[in-house]
Amino acid sequence: MTDETPQAGTRWPLIPTILVLAAVAVMIALGVWQLQRKGEKEALIALYQRNMAMSSLVTYPELPPVEDRFLYRKSSVVCLEPLRWDPRSGTDRAGKAGIRMVADCRTGAEGPGVLVDIGIGDDFAPPKWTGGIVQGTIVPGPEQPTLIARMTGKATPARAMLVADAPVAGLRASAVPSAADTPNNHLAYAGQWFLFAVAALVIYILAVRRRLRP
Repeated sequence: MTDETPQAGTRWPLIPTILVLAAVAVMIALGVWQLQRKGEKEALIALYQRNMAMSSLVTYPELPPVEDRFLYRKSSVVCLEPLRWDPRSGTDRAGKAGIRMVADCRTGAEGPGVLVDIGIGDDFAPPKWTGGIVQGTIVPGPEQPTLIARMTGKATPARAMLVADAPVAGLRASAVPSAADTPNNHLAYAGQWFLFAVAALVIYILAVRRRLRP
């Protein structure tokens, strides 16, 4: 008679299988989480679109982080004095590239002040502007916390920015960000995680079958 009892070395590997299945479960969970984030982001974009349709002015939020209900709403601030300038690349409302003049304005004796985009120039030289009343649209500020900073809890509250409706003398009106610019790639991310899970499972099964093959 032939002894058909499998050898110890040809048994299905238990510990590697558990590790692979755990990794696959994590990938699937990440895919499901991305699908949930997709729904949340769609609701957020819908809120921003409703905000853009409102013409009434809201009081500019004093302290960061700014709530979503304020973003893309019209508001106005009084810039008592531009404390510093933060020139950044940008485009005007005709699509022409230039240097966006962002002023960090003092609005009182204390507080973080406000960021104001007062227009697009052709070079990095700040305009001769000493402040005043600025009316425009509240948008996310140019400095947003990174994903790692948010995940580790080390993110500082992000400041918003007011994009002026009318530029100061010598500048062109800056293009106003739209709610449609809000990224929503969560469906693609979910598909990637599900694909990774399937690929890992298939590759592992093929590898084990090859190992168990007589």
